[in-house]
Amino acid sequence: MTETRPPTRPQTSAAFTNRDHRAEIVERLYDVAVDPIRLEELLEVWEGRAAALRVGPVESAIQLEDPEIEAHLERATVFLDRFDASQQAQGSRTVLADITRSAAFLSDGGTRLAGCNRAAVLAFGVAEGGAFADLPFDAEDRVLLSDAIRRVAARKAEKVVTLRIRSMTTGSPVILRVSPVEGSSARPLALVVSTELVWPEGFEVTVQEAFGLTAAEVEIVRGVTLGLPLRDIAEARGRSVETVRTQVRSVLAKTETHSQSELVRVVLGLMDVALIPVQADPALPPRGALERRALREIRGTDGRRLTWIEFGDPRGRPVLYMHLDFGLIRWPATAERAAAARGLRIIVPVRAGYGRTDPLPREVDHLAGVTRDYAAVLDHLGLKGAVAVPLGADLRFAMNLSIQRPDLVRAIVGAACQLPLRSAAQYDRMDKWQRFILANARYAPKVLPFLVQAGFSLARRLGKEAFFRQVNGGSAADMETFDRPEVRAAVLEGSDICMTAKWSAHAAFTAECIGSEKDWSDVVRAVRVPVLLLQGDQDPQSPVATIRELAAEYPQLEVRFLPGTGQLLFMAEWPQVLDAVEHMARSDVA
Repeated sequence: MTETRPPTRPQTSAAFTNRDHRAEIVERLYDVAVDPIRLEELLEVWEGRAAALRVGPVESAIQLEDPEIEAHLERATVFLDRFDASQQAQGSRTVLADITRSAAFLSDGGTRLAGCNRAAVLAFGVAEGGAFADLPFDAEDRVLLSDAIRRVAARKAEKVVTLRIRSMTTGSPVILRVSPVEGSSARPLALVVSTELVWPEGFEVTVQEAFGLTAAEVEIVRGVTLGLPLRDIAEARGRSVETVRTQVRSVLAKTETHSQSELVRVVLGLMDVALIPVQADPALPPRGALERRALREIRGTDGRRLTWIEFGDPRGRPVLYMHLDFGLIRWPATAERAAAARGLRIIVPVRAGYGRTDPLPREVDHLAGVTRDYAAVLDHLGLKGAVAVPLGADLRFAMNLSIQRPDLVRAIVGAACQLPLRSAAQYDRMDKWQRFILANARYAPKVLPFLVQAGFSLARRLGKEAFFRQVNGGSAADMETFDRPEVRAAVLEGSDICMTAKWSAHAAFTAECIGSEKDWSDVVRAVRVPVLLLQGDQDPQSPVATIRELAAEYPQLEVRFLPGTGQLLFMAEWPQVLDAVEHMARSDVA
């Protein structure tokens, strides 16, 4: 029976481009969800779609916030959550580590298996060190396989041998690919990878959660994924083939896929996460010469836990240091000692959602809530008239605190600060990583949580140091600064409140980014305390041209550019920052 459809309007080339770009973005989302190392590929596709849709990134970011992408984002986030959970467990990686969908095992052709992946356990009923005879093939096929393994492992056959044998469990043919294992020193081994897919234990719960399917629909997905004909699925379920076809159409609609093959691709992506092997925690970076700083805590008036650290002279002039969204609560060891020698008492509150500080309630305005937290810590310590030292967009917190509680802040010395952005060109000037996050924080905030969580997953996969170099590599000044051992130690240890091997503050980071890209120009205009901004000439996020444009709107701000510095300006030029702090702390300045 032929289905009659109403005539449709011809699609323009722009419409096809839009559709193709959207499809590619959706595909990349799932790629990133099961392998965050591919986040940069998503970044490139995302910016390519932006360029195709509009001239500037602002308009394109608006276009990227569309219902289809958002629906896939929700599901991709489920995948990413599974990936993050799997990475937190302990374990070891072998040559089998990257084979997750198919049953695979290691063997020298002898009586015992040298290793197997979890899929092989489920599909073949074997175990590491288990008997080769336990493989579900008849005796003649096992002899054939054993001989192929010995020849390949000993390099006496072609590099790869492919065998077609029948599974005694399912009765279906199985393709086995036998290849040598490079560098196996103890004895020659071969890797055997099969076409046998498995349905992981408990996987139906993950599928239901990701796609909102009924139990019956999950069984349909299972059958389609394992390659069963619809007739076999119908027979197993005691239903007609037409009923199963109807259920397949319902599944495609709910998963927003357009064919059974596309459905299988998406489900296999989720399966990758369900079967992904765990890896050992990376070695912690050396502490360098940093002294231990006790984390202190109080309960705020709302009952939330607030934490902070202190260093310097306990009786010195108060300095309120703000740690940026990366959580840089530590200074280079020399700088921390210099604070004490200069008679400065450094207070570093840990913001909401970072480290052990409780998150803000969902209904609380972020800027107002963070401001109250800063005030609560200073009030608890009985400190007034502090000089605030904010980094980046933390400038808004320092300014708002000086407005709401002028008794607490006497002056502001900012380091590599961000001012509220006004135009598309100002986002265009950023390096790609900064633009990727911040443009979407402003114009596509529903997309941002996934992007940030994927970034944090990537950072844990690469290690914080490698990730920092990847994101900030566009600033030669920042790379030179980061290469200083004291700076590297301060960045890696200080940012533990933001991310460790087992935990990340990606939700708090997301809230910080969204807040930074709102229009807080009224806060800047309302500031009455002296403000000095020390800015870098190689800042990948706030370039010179952008700061000059924006500062012209706020004549009360004093801006100085320090040559050869970027976002790590404070870490590179802390003596100049502390000079300015001491000057601002004098009674005749405020």
